[in-house]
Amino acid sequence: MKLFKTSLIALALCSTVSQAASVAITNATIYTATAKGILSNATVVIENDKIIAINPEKITADSIIDAKGKILTPGLISAINQLGLVEVNAVKSTRDAGEKKADMTFDPSIAFNPMSTVIDYARKGGITRSLVVPSGGDSIFKGQTFEADLSGSFDSVANARNGLYVTLGAKSKGSRAFDLQKLIHTLEDAAEKLAKAKEKAKDKKGDKDKKKVEKTPKRSEKVINEVLAGKKLLIVDADRATDLLSLIELKTRFNLDMVIVGAADAILVADKLVEAKVPVIIDAMRNLPGSFDSLHSSLTSAADLTKLGVKVGFIAGDTHNIYQLRFDAGNAVANGLSRQDALAAVTANIADIFHINAGSITEGKNADLVLWSADPFEMSSKVDKIWINGDELSTQSRHDALRERYTTNSDMPRAYTK
Repeated sequence: MKLFKTSLIALALCSTVSQAASVAITNATIYTATAKGILSNATVVIENDKIIAINPEKITADSIIDAKGKILTPGLISAINQLGLVEVNAVKSTRDAGEKKADMTFDPSIAFNPMSTVIDYARKGGITRSLVVPSGGDSIFKGQTFEADLSGSFDSVANARNGLYVTLGAKSKGSRAFDLQKLIHTLEDAAEKLAKAKEKAKDKKGDKDKKKVEKTPKRSEKVINEVLAGKKLLIVDADRATDLLSLIELKTRFNLDMVIVGAADAILVADKLVEAKVPVIIDAMRNLPGSFDSLHSSLTSAADLTKLGVKVGFIAGDTHNIYQLRFDAGNAVANGLSRQDALAAVTANIADIFHINAGSITEGKNADLVLWSADPFEMSSKVDKIWINGDELSTQSRHDALRERYTTNSDMPRAYTK
């Protein structure tokens, strides 16, 4: 028993030392994803979970890693996916992102599985953090979003209920006007109720004789009130220009913190988006229209919107394909977007839009870093090393384990190993 207790104490001490260890990555070509651009033969120092220094006069660290001139970038951030909520799309019992009766109070973060095999695979693509959205149910209000890192730890969810996810647009049954009207009325009714409560509180101020009876808001009211107060991001999936204009009007009218996802027609209203400071999250590979709402999507959309001053972030389609986020960014580069803007679209811009303390190599940011074998936008390159919250993690996934299992020489029948 004494030996057991001693071992536990030693383990605890080792854990403390490990967490406190600092690392200096030297001789790196640092893509900062900031106005500083690219730094050659540069050094970044991380300690605990933060970046503490860039190009310090004196390098002081517990361990030093020579990058040998390779490219070091911020960890990529994947947005608008169901990572950790869906294991196999075709198997219903592994899907926790949606519920028929879900509304704006739906919080899927409590079902997040940090041990999902999809997470390890995504990490191989340089993804270190994700903005996860629910698929919801019948309501336009699909539920609340959350931020999670890809460390695989049980405390991966860094910021739960940080946004409200809404979907608008074409319907197989009914009119898009009904859904848009529901969003407008929900915001109007909540704003009116808040205004009346504020006026009533003003009238009662200093009146000690009147008994105060405060009615506790419903959960849904709390959610929409946070949206109106700018404490919760409103994330709206919409494509058609008329829908985008309606959303821009709502953003301006209620001073909302808003981002539009999809935004196939964004190029038609780019000036309005810039004026209202509404960013867009688009699929850089979206080219052929999937509906009459997306006739203006193009492989040059990212470059065109960025040149016009719209803040652009990228999504990578299906949750199981977010590994290819960097390749999508590379295709945007091939279609006119600068490399620095392409990197920002999967790092700094996403971090700014969703208020994530990562996405750039800056002092004070979370130490989410990726060291690449070569250009991260090239198909042939791979992740050499990856850090999340300052901890270096493996780049091995279930795919690698299966490959090893089925290609290892053995006396046993093919597809088996000892």
